[in-house]
Order: sequence, then C-alpha cells, then structure tokens
Amino acid sequence: MIKKLFLTLVLTGAAVTLTQAQDAKAVYEKDCAKCHAANGNGDTKMGKKLGAKDYTDAKVQADMKDDKAFKVIKEGLKEGDKTLMKPSEGITDDQIKALITYMRAFKK
Repeated sequence: MIKKLFLTLVLTGAAVTLTQAQDAKAVYEKDCAKCHAANGNGDTKMGKKLGAKDYTDAKVQADMKDDKAFKVIKEGLKEGDKTLMKPSEGITDDQIKALITYMRAFKK
C-alpha cells in the first residue's frame, strides 16, 4: 500500500514537472524567442538591436542569478528611458520560475 502511494506521488510529481517544462517552452517561444532566439543565443535582429545576452554561454549563465532573472521577467528591464524588455503579462510566479529553469537548459 505504501509503495503504491509513493509510486503515485512520484508519477504525479513527474507529470507536473513535465507539464511545467512544456508550459515554460511555450511561454519562451511566444514571449522570449523573438529577441533571445529559439536556442537562447540572442542572435535575432531584435536581440542584436537590444543587446540580448547569449544564454548558451556558460559564463552568462553563471552570472545570471535566478532572483534577478525573476525580477526582470516580472517587471521588465529599462536602461534610462529605453525599455529593453517589457514586463511579462499573464504568467504566474511559478511559470516564471519554470521559464528560468528552461533558460538554464540552454547552457552548453
């Protein structure tokens, strides 16, 4: 009985994790890829214009702190009066956390 319960909990957790990863990929493709590129290297016309970071670069990933990334995704990013990234709209804090995890997977 306990083994069945444990197995059920593990499988449920795996299903939730898979769903969050799929959601994060969908959010990234919809809201982020136009600047940061589908593979995270920032090699897009808009990404080059705005100086998007290359998230495939191990150093960039090491310098990226999750709490700062969370804040930038949630609140946007400005440089003086210039908006570099608009705040995300319509996504939850958990989706932002999953998005950061998804971005971490770009590291080579």
